[in-house]
Amino acid sequence: MSGSKEDDRKGSSEWREFFWNPRTHELLGRTAASWGLILLFYLIFYLCLAGMFAFTMYIMLLTLDDYKPTWQDRLATPGMMIRPKGNQLEITFSTSDTESWDGFVHNLNSFLSPYNDSYQVQTNDECTPDEYFIQEDSGEVRNNPKRSCQFNRTILEECSGVWDRFYGYDKGQPCILIKLNRVIGMLPGKDRQSPYVTCAAKRYRVGENEWREDSDKIGLLAYYPPNGTFNLMYYPYYGKKAQVNYTQPLVAVKFLNASLNTDINVECKVTSNTLAAGSDRDKFAGRVSFKLRINDK
Repeated sequence: MSGSKEDDRKGSSEWREFFWNPRTHELLGRTAASWGLILLFYLIFYLCLAGMFAFTMYIMLLTLDDYKPTWQDRLATPGMMIRPKGNQLEITFSTSDTESWDGFVHNLNSFLSPYNDSYQVQTNDECTPDEYFIQEDSGEVRNNPKRSCQFNRTILEECSGVWDRFYGYDKGQPCILIKLNRVIGMLPGKDRQSPYVTCAAKRYRVGENEWREDSDKIGLLAYYPPNGTFNLMYYPYYGKKAQVNYTQPLVAVKFLNASLNTDINVECKVTSNTLAAGSDRDKFAGRVSFKLRINDK
């Protein structure tokens, strides 16, 4: 029993001596000079690593352009999105319940505020339709900031919120705004033919080998601007920093007599003579799908 206690004391003494040896003045088996050399080595080592990292980052940043991406990898067809988005691209409301569609109206008002005619006249140019607004740099001399073409809110007519401040939601004739994602340098048409949007009932699977579409529910559609075009004069886009006042073109779709109290699956696509058709692997490439439900109670 006494031998066990003596062994414990001996082990404890050895541990304390390893941590701090008062005779040799060693901490964890090393003298102060040894610890100093090790710390100096790792300090120099990590300073060199940090210096190499900073140098490589500096060299990489020298290759970047503040106004134009050095490398640009993009989809063959840009994505599309709608406003208002609703909950997971589902737009559900009741014509008799103001609170059910009031959020959509506020969302559209906020989104369209930069498109007000008074603001567009002050900041942007009146351009020639169906022609690209090319603003190339002159050698090393940058043509910045680049000008932008006016997209006046009133172009959307009944979906502008100017003539109908509720965008048709109170009447069961909602407006949906569609935009094409910005891509620097994209030319979405040729031969003065602008890309255009078409919306229709979307086919969806209901069984293993059974498909269905809501073509009997979607009703008549109206497009603003006419024919649902993204005019060529709004392209190419030169980037947020080079083209600070750029106003993205929009297409509005108004559902005139959609069926009530039922889900309607809608798909909108862009058609262009230069952009590839959207891929089935990417549901947002050149198209956007959403669900619409209009209740009357």
